[in-house]
Amino acid sequence: MGILLAFAPFIVFVILERVLGPTAGLVAAALTSALLIGKDLIVGRKPKVLEAGTLILFAGLALYTAIVHPNWSVIAVRLRVDAGLLLVVVASMALKRPFTLQYAREQVASEFWSNPAFVRTNYVITSVWALAFALMVAAEAAILYVPSVPQKVGIWTAILAIYGAFRFTLDYPKRRQAAASI
Repeated sequence: MGILLAFAPFIVFVILERVLGPTAGLVAAALTSALLIGKDLIVGRKPKVLEAGTLILFAGLALYTAIVHPNWSVIAVRLRVDAGLLLVVVASMALKRPFTLQYAREQVASEFWSNPAFVRTNYVITSVWALAFALMVAAEAAILYVPSVPQKVGIWTAILAIYGAFRFTLDYPKRRQAAASI
């Protein structure tokens, strides 16, 4: 459930950018990210890589749009948001801290945390999330730069990619555990 809550800033962004505009959506998403980090700090947990990256992403984009006032379309803003999210996910793996690891450790006893299979499982899951975000970025870039590509492509790609990554996150550890017990 923690990983789903980590995507709250993106949900806030998508809703508010439609109603109030991209800058308001970015600011609200940055505030939502800050609240998630604050929640962790209050209960004595270190901020998670995804939440910190999300705060930097949304705060940076909100500050940029407030100062520069770029003439970005909704799809152009989404492309930047999703590309930033992809960068955060890929960077977490490059830094040898796949973002799913922090959420998984909240669900698994500490004696398993250094188990190579546990760590490998999180690299696989994080890679699937990276693929999902890469698909979203590709679809948004296609919509932005190829006028004949309908907006529905971006919407359906996002829905299917996020759903697929979420289902994989739930199912893959169970399949790995079942295979290990055979």
